[in-house]
Amino acid sequence: MPLKKLKEYLDGQKVKYESVAHYETYTSQETAQSAHISGRELAKTVMVKINGKMAMAVLPAPQKIDFTLLRAAVGSTAELAGEQEFIDIFPDCETGAMPPFGNLYGMEVYVEEGLTRDEEIAFNAGSHIELMKLSYKDFARLVKPKVVKMVS
Repeated sequence: MPLKKLKEYLDGQKVKYESVAHYETYTSQETAQSAHISGRELAKTVMVKINGKMAMAVLPAPQKIDFTLLRAAVGSTAELAGEQEFIDIFPDCETGAMPPFGNLYGMEVYVEEGLTRDEEIAFNAGSHIELMKLSYKDFARLVKPKVVKMVS
């Protein structure tokens, strides 16, 4: 079952989405393969600290954050957050399976500009056995992410 909080939010906003069950996986590439979708279509959520505040960086699954680019884009400090720093923020999610809806958790979301060209994105739905897919336009309208260049 997808994350209840997210599902209720999407239903309340009348957003069309698809839930995709898959075998239990722990890396974004394994998840894409198990769910039979392109790794480029899968958006992964990476927890970062921007100016000391927790934030989400959302990028295509095969990519890695270039922190030099991210720092330049946000104009301040940016670093990877440790698991212990954010685990309590997501009590309704399995560790590492947070959906990229920072607005539901009171945090900023930064999205890699390359994802803005995708018609649809897929992402973890709070567990390691389910994804959600929805249009990028709906994601952007609801989350209002800051679009930045963060991959080389």
